[in-house]
Amino acid sequence: MTFPDGPPFARCYSFHAAKSAFSQERSTSVTLTRRGQETSLLRQYTLNGYDEMFALAGEPRPHYASLFESLTQWGLPDLERRRHVADVMMRQQGITFTVYGREQGVERIMPFDPVPRLVPADEWDRIERGLQQRVRALNLFLRDVYHERLILKDRVVPADVVLGASAYRREFVGTEVPRDIYIHVCGTDLIRDPHGDYLVLEDNSRTPSGVSYVLKNREIMKQVFPFLFHQYNVRPVDDYPANLLAVLRHLAPQGLDDPTIAVLTPGLYNSAYFEHSFLARQMGVELVEGRDLILDNGQIFMRTTRGLQRIDVLYRRVDDDFLDPLTFRRDSQLGVAGLMGAYRAGNIGLANAVGTGVADDKGIYPFVPDIIRYYLREDAILGNVETFRPTVPNHCKHILANIEKLVVKAVDGSGGYGMLIGPASTAAQREEFARKIKARPRAFIAQPTITLSQHPTFVDHHLEGRHVDLRPYVLYGEEIKVLPGGLTRVALPRGSLVVNSSQGGGVKDTWVLRGGWAHSEEDVGIGKPLTGINSDQTKASV
Repeated sequence: MTFPDGPPFARCYSFHAAKSAFSQERSTSVTLTRRGQETSLLRQYTLNGYDEMFALAGEPRPHYASLFESLTQWGLPDLERRRHVADVMMRQQGITFTVYGREQGVERIMPFDPVPRLVPADEWDRIERGLQQRVRALNLFLRDVYHERLILKDRVVPADVVLGASAYRREFVGTEVPRDIYIHVCGTDLIRDPHGDYLVLEDNSRTPSGVSYVLKNREIMKQVFPFLFHQYNVRPVDDYPANLLAVLRHLAPQGLDDPTIAVLTPGLYNSAYFEHSFLARQMGVELVEGRDLILDNGQIFMRTTRGLQRIDVLYRRVDDDFLDPLTFRRDSQLGVAGLMGAYRAGNIGLANAVGTGVADDKGIYPFVPDIIRYYLREDAILGNVETFRPTVPNHCKHILANIEKLVVKAVDGSGGYGMLIGPASTAAQREEFARKIKARPRAFIAQPTITLSQHPTFVDHHLEGRHVDLRPYVLYGEEIKVLPGGLTRVALPRGSLVVNSSQGGGVKDTWVLRGGWAHSEEDVGIGKPLTGINSDQTKASV
């Protein structure tokens, strides 16, 4: 099975960057000590840019102090054994992703790092408010551009940028969507600049992936590293499936007390199939493929051994182009013929709505602060990365003159495709992209290269700094809820800024702290047996 527009999972793990050619910062080699003794795990730690744990060499930030104390007390053999158990659990529970680019997809275990990322309550409050604001504004934007187009008439956003976007669905202009909500699930990628400020790198408003790894990371941490929870009051993440189910029920056709909900997957060979099956199981709903569904009398039904069963809501993990061969790509075998007719008629709810891709088009991205100001009369709480648009003459001139220092992205690209990383590029590649930019300026944006923040990560029997980003997940139903935490992706190869899992990236558990530091054993599962491995493995490994 092929994916002409790139696998959905690759889209979600798509940040590539190179070390900033403008950066004047220097790496600082340090020896971290405790009570005058060199710590074995941190003996080779190097500060480079903004460090999540350390403000200065050997001085942890206040919310990391207790974790730092634990790190200094860890014995290397014990840590390695526990990490091995975590890997075994990942493998036995099938927590995998698929790497494409060969004749067949290669399924791999998700690399998991045991040192959690901590986010204090005050930082998270700002992130949460900023994400709620952003998703609310983008929903209003989508409602507007598919109906009155006031923002285009007022020239806040150029009409050609919106109407010329490849993800803008003219077929759905004027179509009403349930509750006027377009983006029900959003994954927003955040990075920190060298000053520690959170910036939005991109919005993922189509079919964002990765939340299953958030839930599994926490489950494994509780079982394999329970002692790390002793001194922190960590906000839970395990209510996400229930909250997602509530969102899906909220968009069901009106008048249904008990709607039938299903997760629509492209199938077993999709890179995010583990997540599709996991979420369906956690919500207690059916997992279906397009071939399992049929249109009858304007409604969508699922084939079962007991006959046809009506489906009222689909959490679709299939891109727009493949949803309905009668409306979009005629060669698609992943969707349902006639699905769009039932959707227009209000006989079925879809999450996310069709056409949401225009909101995360990289050509729209530079205008999001203006979009927030236009609809909400507020300044953006979370800033954007500085972005240059080749359609603006002085921007284009700057891009072409500094292309070796910039990251150039195709506005409809994903998964790292259609990108030029200036500092890591060849002269021939830069010349090729310069020609493309001149020929199709609307098709590209450019941004300065940015060094991501780093976090202590376990590699080669000790801890080293590795670059990270963060993807929180936002649900929009009766209210807007942000999952407290998100997916911290970590670039595991030394010096790499590529957090993409298919290119050597891994994941960390992300702890959002309530402010209190005490926890009961019942809260964190301390004392519960390790599951997912047999007793012999437990005795040998922990």
